[in-house]
Amino acid sequence: MATSGEAPDSSVRRRRVGSRRTETDSVLSGKEDEADTSRDSEKQKQLLSLQPGTYWLTRIVLLRSVAFIYFVAFSVAYNQNKQLIGEHGLMPCKNYLNSVKRYVGGKIGMAALAYTPSLLWFMDWSDMDANLDGIALVGMALSGFVLVTGMANMIIMVTLWVLYHSLVNVGQLCQLLETGFLAIFLCPVWTLSQVPRRCPPSLICIWTFRWLIVRIMLGAGLIKIRGDKCWRDLTCMDYHYETQPVPNPMSYYMHRSPWWFHRFETLSNHFIELIVPFFTFLGRRMCMANGALQILFQMVLIISGNLSFLNWLTIVPSLACFDDASLGFLFRSGAGPKKTVLEIQNEDAAGRTLKPNKGMLIRRVVNISLGVLIGFLSVPVVMNLLSSRQVMNTSFDPLRIVNTYGAFGSITKERTEVIFQGTLSPDPKDPEAVWEEYQFLCKPGDIYRRPCLISPYHYRLDWLMWFAAFQTYEQSEWVIHIAGRLLSNDSTVLSLLDHNPFHGRDPPRWVRGEHFRYKFSQPGSPSAAQGKWWLRKRIGPYFPAVDLEGLRGYFQSRSWPHPHIPTQRS
Repeated sequence: MATSGEAPDSSVRRRRVGSRRTETDSVLSGKEDEADTSRDSEKQKQLLSLQPGTYWLTRIVLLRSVAFIYFVAFSVAYNQNKQLIGEHGLMPCKNYLNSVKRYVGGKIGMAALAYTPSLLWFMDWSDMDANLDGIALVGMALSGFVLVTGMANMIIMVTLWVLYHSLVNVGQLCQLLETGFLAIFLCPVWTLSQVPRRCPPSLICIWTFRWLIVRIMLGAGLIKIRGDKCWRDLTCMDYHYETQPVPNPMSYYMHRSPWWFHRFETLSNHFIELIVPFFTFLGRRMCMANGALQILFQMVLIISGNLSFLNWLTIVPSLACFDDASLGFLFRSGAGPKKTVLEIQNEDAAGRTLKPNKGMLIRRVVNISLGVLIGFLSVPVVMNLLSSRQVMNTSFDPLRIVNTYGAFGSITKERTEVIFQGTLSPDPKDPEAVWEEYQFLCKPGDIYRRPCLISPYHYRLDWLMWFAAFQTYEQSEWVIHIAGRLLSNDSTVLSLLDHNPFHGRDPPRWVRGEHFRYKFSQPGSPSAAQGKWWLRKRIGPYFPAVDLEGLRGYFQSRSWPHPHIPTQRS
C-alpha cells in the first residue's frame, strides 16, 4: 500500500530517475577513462620520443663533423706540407720563423709566440720535415679516434686545435681554427662518454656555432653585393663554374645551363647569404629552416666544384641549428646515445634532475665567459661587416678565434692558366726546339683531361696556381722557385705534379711559363666529340725561358737554396 502523501507510482519514478542517473554517470565515467587513457598514451609516446630543446645528440654530431674536417686537413698537411713549407719546400717555414724571430728582437719568447703561436718554436729545427710529419700524424690519429668512436673530451679537442694552429700559423688563415676552438667547449674535461650526464651541452656553446654560420654567410653575401657588379646584375654565375679555382666534371655541364637558371642561382645565393641567416633568431622552426637551407646550399657547392673542405666545414656550424628531436633519426633507437638521452629527458620531466655539483657550476661560469669573450671579439668583425670597406678572411686577434670571412667578392670573367714547359734544346729560341708540358694533379692543363673530383681533399699548389694565373710572376715569385726545381728534376716538387715529361730522362735545359686562356668546350660540339674538355688559346709568355745558371743570382737574392745542377747524360 501506498503511504499518505505519496503517489502510487512515485517509487517507480524514483527507480527510473536513478536508473537514468546511473547511465549518465557510467557514460561520464567512460569518457573520463578514455581521456585518462589518451593522456597516458600521450605521456607514453612522449617517453618514447625525443623532445625538443636539448642538444646531447647535436653535440655528438658536431664533434664528429669537426673531427672529420680535422682528419682531412691533417691528411692534406701530411701529404703536402713537406713539399710546400718543409726543409726543402717552396716556402720553408723555418725561413718564416727566423724572420719573425728577427722582427721581435732575436729571441723566442712571448713576443714571438704572440706574433706566431706555434709548437714549431719549441721543436728541433734541424729536422723540420719530421716535425711537420709528427704534428700531422698525431692530428690524424686523434681526429680519426673521435670520428670513429664519437667520443671526445676537452683535452683531445684542445690538442687538435693547438696542433693545427701550429701548422696554420706558418701557412694560411683558416676557418677551421675558429670552428675547432668552439668545439673545445662542447666537451667534458675528462670523460670520453658520448652523453656525460654531469656535463650537459651548453646553450651558449650552441649559439656560438650559430653565430659563426651567421657571420660566415653575411660576410660572403655582403662582400658580393659590395664587390663585383655582376652580383648586382645577376650575371656572375655565367662565369663562375668555368673560372672557379678547380672545376670538377659537374662544373662543365652546369656552366652550360640556360641564362635564366644562372639568374635564379644568383638570386638564390643572395637570399641564402643575406636573408636566411636572420632566421636563426626567429624561433626553433625558423632556425632549423636556416640550418637546412645552409646545408643544402653547401651541398650544391660541393657538387659543382672542388673548393677544398671549405664547404664541408661550413656545414658544421649549420648543424647547431638542430636539436635532439630533429637529429634523432641519425641514431639507432632503443640503444646507445639515443636511449640515454631519452632517459635523461624522462628524468627531467619527472623532476629528477641532477643537482649541480661544484664542477657543473664552474663549467657554467666558463660557458658564460666564453659567450662574453666571443661577444667582445665579435665587435670589430661586426664593424667590418657594416663597413663599406669590408675586407674578407681577416683575423683581428693573434689566436684567430673570431674572424671575418667571405668568398668570391669578385668573379674573374676569363680563365687563364700558367703552363710550365721544358725543353732539352740548348737554345730556347730555336724554332725547332721541342717544348714538353708538365701536368698538375688537378688544375686544367691537358685539354683532353677530364676535370677532377677531389673534394673534400685539397691540392694546395693547384689552388695557388689559380691565383698566380691572374697575377704576374713578380707578384708570385714562388713560381720561379718551382721552375728552378723542375730544372733539376727535384723529386720534392715533382711529387706535387701529375706528369713529368722528363721522367727517366735528362732534366730539361730550359723551363718557361706560358700563359693560356681556357674555355670549356661546348657539349655535343665537334671539339667535345674529339674528347676535348677545354679549348685554349695562347696569350703570351708568363715568364721567359730560364736555366739553372741564369737563376743563380735570383735564388741567392732571396736566400733560396740553389738547386743542384745534375750531370747531363749523353
